[in-house]
Amino acid sequence: MTRNHIEVWHERVLPSGPERIRFGTVLRGSLLPILVWTGVACFAYFVYNPVAAMVLGGLFALSFIVGFGLRRKARHSIRCSVYGALGGVLDKSMAGF
Repeated sequence: MTRNHIEVWHERVLPSGPERIRFGTVLRGSLLPILVWTGVACFAYFVYNPVAAMVLGGLFALSFIVGFGLRRKARHSIRCSVYGALGGVLDKSMAGF
C-alpha cells in the first residue's frame, strides 16, 4: 500500500468494509466500453451485414457466459457474478485501446 492509501484509510474516506453497488453504477462506470461495443456493432451491421453484428453479439454473450461461469465456480454470489462478468467483459474488451 502507498502512503496515500494509508492516509485515506485513516481519515475514514474509504468504507470500513465491502459495500453493495447497484447495477446502474456498474453501467455508469462502463459507459465508454458500452459505447464502443454499440458503435462497432452498428458499424458492422450497416457496412458489412446483419450477420456480422450477430457474430459480434454472440462473441460478447460467450465472453459474458464464460466470465459468469468462472465466477460462479469460484463461489461468488449470482449478483456478484453478473456484475463481475459484465464489468470484466467490458474491461477486457477495452484493453486493446
